[in-house]
Amino acid sequence: MEHSEILKIYGTDYREMTLELLNRADLRGLLPEKKSCRIGIKPNLVSATPASYGATTHPEIVSGIVEYLQRYGYQNLVIAEGSWVGDATARSAQVCGYDKLALRYGVEFLDTQKDASFEKDCAGLKLNLCRCVRDFDFLINVPVLKGHCQTRITCALKNMKGLIPNREKRRFHSMGLHKPIAHLNAGIRQDFIVVDHICGDLDFEDGGNPVVRNCIMAARDPVLVDAHVCQLLHYTVEDVPYIRLAENLGIGCADVSQAKITVCGQAPGQDELPREHKIVELADAVSEVDSCSACYGYLIPALEMLRQEGLLEKLDEKICIGQGYQGKTGRLGIGRCTSGFTCSLKGCPPTEGQIYEFLKNYLQHLVL
Repeated sequence: MEHSEILKIYGTDYREMTLELLNRADLRGLLPEKKSCRIGIKPNLVSATPASYGATTHPEIVSGIVEYLQRYGYQNLVIAEGSWVGDATARSAQVCGYDKLALRYGVEFLDTQKDASFEKDCAGLKLNLCRCVRDFDFLINVPVLKGHCQTRITCALKNMKGLIPNREKRRFHSMGLHKPIAHLNAGIRQDFIVVDHICGDLDFEDGGNPVVRNCIMAARDPVLVDAHVCQLLHYTVEDVPYIRLAENLGIGCADVSQAKITVCGQAPGQDELPREHKIVELADAVSEVDSCSACYGYLIPALEMLRQEGLLEKLDEKICIGQGYQGKTGRLGIGRCTSGFTCSLKGCPPTEGQIYEFLKNYLQHLVL
């Protein structure tokens, strides 16, 4: 498989589709010759929601990857992931079926939230990475193609955040997300990418509004993949700064015209994704400064529920959220970082339901 290729396959038997895709990509030819090499498989288990919800990697895809590798004698495999701050990885693995998957194939599941860490110079920016990264001889990234309430899209490059400790995830947000995401990918090399484009939510990282496409992709260049995702979701590369930053660091190519896109088998007649982006409208109600993904990610769906009920239009104040509000005062805030505000919801992070009830009560009092 050429470095600029993006292979796609469509269907509903996700395990078989994955096996066929890996055969077409000739993954075997890219793997280390030594059968005892350590191969990491990195899905997206951001939260404890089933894959059909649009946020997490379908376990059938990882099953196909594991079967392919074991078929060629590779047994030293590890599924490594850490959910976002506020969710326990063990719970996510259980809900998403990865505990049973690991048991069925005799593969290790590593919760990176519990892994030790080490500091590494990532192209001039020192970052803390999970210790398991040093042990990988080959890394297969299995992200979900979906929208993101802070970075617009998330796929190959951003999925590496699951390989850093929770305290570093918080620090990423204090640094503005885009720069550290780009540098993180200079410190962690992705050797192969299998993209879950089955039913990702095009607005929210945490899912809830899945858009079914029943597609799986294979690629080698994470920058090119993310640039293609921008194209699919009707964004430009400039709308997602970490992509161009990653290109400038030499991680890959952001020029989609250089991509050789091949469909394995039959393609659907209509594959264009919706152009609507709920997040843009909802974000207008928020004043966000360095918020963590979980906190902001729970706020946006709660706002969508309030919008559907006709309450959001009653809002007379920006909702403040993020680490940038620590030690400051104001009127309306979400999360522990806004504890000095007059009306503030505690939690780090508070849940989507708690945010919804808190804001609904606030807005109903405004109406009264």
